[in-house]
Amino acid sequence: MNAVAGAILVAFGLFLISLAVVVFAKPAVAERFFMSFASSARAHYTEQVVRLLIGASLIIRSAVMWQPKVFWLVGCVIVLSSLVLILAPWQWHHRFGEKVRPILIRRMKLFAIGIFAFGVLLLYGVFSAVSPNATYISITLTEGL
Repeated sequence: MNAVAGAILVAFGLFLISLAVVVFAKPAVAERFFMSFASSARAHYTEQVVRLLIGASLIIRSAVMWQPKVFWLVGCVIVLSSLVLILAPWQWHHRFGEKVRPILIRRMKLFAIGIFAFGVLLLYGVFSAVSPNATYISITLTEGL
């Protein structure tokens, strides 16, 4: 389960970095992508399922990640906010999106810098993980010498 959570987080980190690149390379494509958020019930529930998957992956994987408490907390916030959005009528999310999307589009490059940074931080968190067996292996190898 931990390996699957790690793979999901790596894929999400790479997605965030790629999305940031698209914002600068092809802003019209990125704008269409952002405008699709909360645009229909299907988009709303798909977003929430993906968010739940990412949040749960953060919670599962956080114990072996760099800064485990921070990533655990971020995972919990994502899961809880997704559950609230799933329980709320999707039209509320849609109305909120109608107000926020134009602001996001106007500041898309600034947003891209943030998602790029989070993507890099997420990848660093996953790949700088300390194996729970590292201490055992180190002690075993030292004793053998």
